[in-house]
Amino acid sequence: MIVLVKRQAYRILEMIGDYVSLMFDCIVASFKKPPSWKLIREQLFHIGVMSLGVVSITGFTTGFVLAAQSFYQLGEKGLASVTGVLVGKSMLTELGPILTAFMVTGRVGSSMCAELGTMKVTEQIDALKSMAINPYAYLVAPRIIAGTFMIPLLTLFCVLMGIFGGFLIASNLFNMTATNYFAPMRIHITLFDFLSGVVKSTIFGILIVTVCCYRGMRTTGGAAGVGRSTTQSVVTSYVLILIADFFLTLVLNMIHQALKFDWMRG
Repeated sequence: MIVLVKRQAYRILEMIGDYVSLMFDCIVASFKKPPSWKLIREQLFHIGVMSLGVVSITGFTTGFVLAAQSFYQLGEKGLASVTGVLVGKSMLTELGPILTAFMVTGRVGSSMCAELGTMKVTEQIDALKSMAINPYAYLVAPRIIAGTFMIPLLTLFCVLMGIFGGFLIASNLFNMTATNYFAPMRIHITLFDFLSGVVKSTIFGILIVTVCCYRGMRTTGGAAGVGRSTTQSVVTSYVLILIADFFLTLVLNMIHQALKFDWMRG
């Protein structure tokens, strides 16, 4: 049993080292010869524009549920007026970044891993190397740049759709006015909430793209290996997103409390 645990620990450490090495090679290759705008633009469209549909549906329906639950749980206690604040804060700080990251992982990350994995097992990546084309700068770097830029924007779009969806439910089913729904947001939703959502979504974007590209570039075993790599990339991304969300929540709130305390002392 101990031997199996040690082997698994060594395997995880080896995988982490290989992942860091691949990302370092990608950064070095990008600085030596930055990827062309055409490659980045294609990935911006693939990751961002093509994900608008699933992200909008996710945010919209989540806003429905949040507004309904908030009103039913708080209305009988006389706190129905905070429905808009709960929807806005929940979408901006937690649900927006998490759900967007999950949807992008399922739609874009799996596709990205499968595409790179197929290129790897069919030796197309070796062909690029034989033509003196760096596969990290040509294949991985544009995806990382586009994912880091587009996923925060998709998150903000998801948040807006969630707030709007919650307003539709609150106004049409519970007869809440626009003033009662939106006015408390101006008071209780702060710049920290906005920055928290942006920072989380940026970190999630980097995790999604790098993990999926790593799994794709390290694929072996033919068609079956592509399937395994795709599954592993999605599962690993989900787990890392949840773990990162926990630590980011702690760190960001600790920083916020420290800055607020210093400001009060000053």
